[in-house]
Amino acid sequence: MPWKECHVMDERLRFVARLLEGEKMAALCAEFGISRKTGYKIYDRYKDCGVVGLSDRSRRPQRQANRVPAPVEARIVRLKREYPSWGAPKIREKLRQQVPDLPHCPAISTVHAVLDRYGLVHRRRHRRPRAAGTALTRPLEPNALWCADYKGEFMLGNRRYCYPLTITDFASRYLIACEALTTTAEKFAVTVFERAFKEFGLPAAIRTDNGVPFASAWALYGLSKLAVWWLRLGIAIERIQPGHPQQNGRHERMHLTLKKEATKPAAANILQQQARFDDFVECYNRERPHQALGMKVPADLYARSPRVYRGLEELTYPFSDATVMVTNCGRICWKARKINFSHVFAGQKIGITQVGERVWLVTFMHYDLGYFDDETCRLEPIQNPFGPKVLPMCSV
Repeated sequence: MPWKECHVMDERLRFVARLLEGEKMAALCAEFGISRKTGYKIYDRYKDCGVVGLSDRSRRPQRQANRVPAPVEARIVRLKREYPSWGAPKIREKLRQQVPDLPHCPAISTVHAVLDRYGLVHRRRHRRPRAAGTALTRPLEPNALWCADYKGEFMLGNRRYCYPLTITDFASRYLIACEALTTTAEKFAVTVFERAFKEFGLPAAIRTDNGVPFASAWALYGLSKLAVWWLRLGIAIERIQPGHPQQNGRHERMHLTLKKEATKPAAANILQQQARFDDFVECYNRERPHQALGMKVPADLYARSPRVYRGLEELTYPFSDATVMVTNCGRICWKARKINFSHVFAGQKIGITQVGERVWLVTFMHYDLGYFDDETCRLEPIQNPFGPKVLPMCSV
């Protein structure tokens, strides 16, 4: 049987005692559930050190290759106490200036670890970014603004949930899409929008709330991969303020009609529910008069967008010093260094331009996103690079 964790010492003593009585090593190891290598190690430790050798030994490494020498560690602590508001990068630079002949200047992470070990690191409370709305427009022409949202999920007859994704034209109230989805995952939303773009063309802007997959609270400027895709297509982004669904009131009013006429009672499965939605779209666009439209139907006012969807064009940065592809984990690999950028830009090309000594500007399309230096390798975002079209997720 295997060792009993609460009586490891007793098990080892019993194992050695039976070995001393003449029992075979292989049979004993099989009975105690250990390998013969472990059995011989235990027996050798008993012969070398006696009963004391059977107790657990420390697993701490005998040497640490990158351990900071005691004098250097003491100087780091002294510098921090002399400059309490300085962080690890500035402390390291000051150390390098004071001890220029230091064989191996410790890395920033090592300096931070030393300060943390001495309790000199004050961690700030990390607040979740709070979404902020953008300036909203009220266009009068079709395709100048589309509105998109998920109607609240509801349970189907087969006990599965349905998440309807809806898209409408703001000016004409034309219902462009109403898709019964099983999740709000980004990849399925992209499929719905791509189908709509192919059939109806591209809008000038899209208005949504700040939820997934339209926005991402923790990403750079609150963008999501879906929003980045829209930007690549030349579509501006409008966002309503959190807790103000009336800012997308026309779309919410359509949801009320959709709920009454196509979801009560719910269909048995997702395919039957989609058939109901298709019938509702046809009736809503071509048969149901709208008071706000002078009792006309949306199809009387809507026309296909002249902007044809042709996919994404290749990004080029002729005025940048270099063009870099953002990695799948959202990093910029620059001169053997890794700069944390944003996962929503994974697979996108960005431009990098030197604007000062060891300072570089990061550009996406025609938007300047932020600066980094090749010492700290930390991106400092530029506030609101998208102007009034996309406001960042503020941390206030």
